[in-house]
Amino acid sequence: MIGPRLQIRQSQQLVMTPQLRQAIQLLQLNNLELDRFLESELERNPLLQRAESGSDAPAPPPRPAERLEIALSASDPGAAAGRLDGGAENLWDAEPTRRIGGSGGGEGEAPPPFDAAVAARPGRLELLCGQIRLMAAPPDVRAVALHLAAEVDGNGWLRADAGETAARLRVPPETVEAATALLQRCEPAGVGARTLAECLALQLAARGRLDPAMKALLDHLPLLARGDLRALARRCGVEPDGIRDMAAELRGLDPRPGLGLGEGPAPAAPPDVLVRAAPGGGWDVTLNEATLPRLLVDRRYAARVSGAGDAAARAFVSDCAQSAAFLLRSLDQRARTILAVAGEVVRRQDAFLREGVAALRPMTLRMVAEEIGVHESTVSRVAAGKRLACPRGAFDLRWFFSQGLASADGGEAHSAVAVRARIRALIEAEDARATLSDDALAERLKTEGVDVARRTVAKYREAMSIPSSTRRRRLKAGATAG
Repeated sequence: MIGPRLQIRQSQQLVMTPQLRQAIQLLQLNNLELDRFLESELERNPLLQRAESGSDAPAPPPRPAERLEIALSASDPGAAAGRLDGGAENLWDAEPTRRIGGSGGGEGEAPPPFDAAVAARPGRLELLCGQIRLMAAPPDVRAVALHLAAEVDGNGWLRADAGETAARLRVPPETVEAATALLQRCEPAGVGARTLAECLALQLAARGRLDPAMKALLDHLPLLARGDLRALARRCGVEPDGIRDMAAELRGLDPRPGLGLGEGPAPAAPPDVLVRAAPGGGWDVTLNEATLPRLLVDRRYAARVSGAGDAAARAFVSDCAQSAAFLLRSLDQRARTILAVAGEVVRRQDAFLREGVAALRPMTLRMVAEEIGVHESTVSRVAAGKRLACPRGAFDLRWFFSQGLASADGGEAHSAVAVRARIRALIEAEDARATLSDDALAERLKTEGVDVARRTVAKYREAMSIPSSTRRRRLKAGATAG
């Protein structure tokens, strides 16, 4: 029988509440993004107040901690809470510290200058100088070429005058010309040109298309701009239809090849986590207090508004108080979760902090998640967009996570990041007359205990923008790009 009827049924379902969605959102924000988010919350919620920077008393020294023990060191919240009419229990004061055991820096060692060693993307000058150092040339010519690389503008053109450069550096004009030719062998083709014709000629030479007819066309570019195809045909010795084809080929070239090289290192974002050598050994892992916002809940203001007798005002203040309380709990949980993840990363990568990238260990999100007792997606959210500053420099937190490559002798696996660094080191040290092929690199790595296939070496080499062995041999031997 078909008809409406009432039924009682029990079921379970996962509901994503607005509060839970907010907590997840906060977890994947870095400190600067968190500050912008809290600015909007401060405008929306009148009970929230930002604690004034420098208003708190100095933080007490952290108590001694055992290996992997978390010690929270916080400034005295009473001073700021008193001025803002808020209780100490309502202050979210975020300077949690985690000390990782082990042997570390000596007593009284000054904290490293984190801003001085920032991992940034290579800029135009760095890319050009890296290529010049790979080329075979006399030392004086290479030195002048490195100087000229700094004179290349954003379009990739060389703006320095040869005579002035020779006089300023006190070198013969022939050396400057040889250095200019060395610079013009850099990629992308056309970099280091002094005129439009020279820029196009370098690109055509790289393609093997710089024949006499094309040289004559480049010598008479003003005629091409005026569209005088008959005059160009006479000077180039080709038919007018051939001039059209040659002009179409010129339009396919790039008159500003330097745009692909970038404008230099992007401003580095401040780190979210700081790692310092702890006095007496180990590492201190702390959140960056300088960029971490602090909030207070002004409960006295809430009490005054609620006592006014307006039901709508009391309901509004009650909603604001609940929202502020949950926000503070979410911020505290965010700080503790980031600290736990960063502490486990530092514990596992202790060898990297002491020895460098060659000692980086393979580490996955699951390894860290299982160790600290959270879900793998939580570790992924923490690692997204966060930066960790340590004595080795500043790195994206996700950079420390990499798959492992098996050891040739059955020992501990090797990090893929460390293997890429070793490939780069082998290539930089290779003989210019006998560059290492991908097969040779794979065999060399196997003798060092890394079981890696040739195709994996090729993939890593291409990811680092390193040319093939044939291309490197031409560069180092002084051959042209074509």
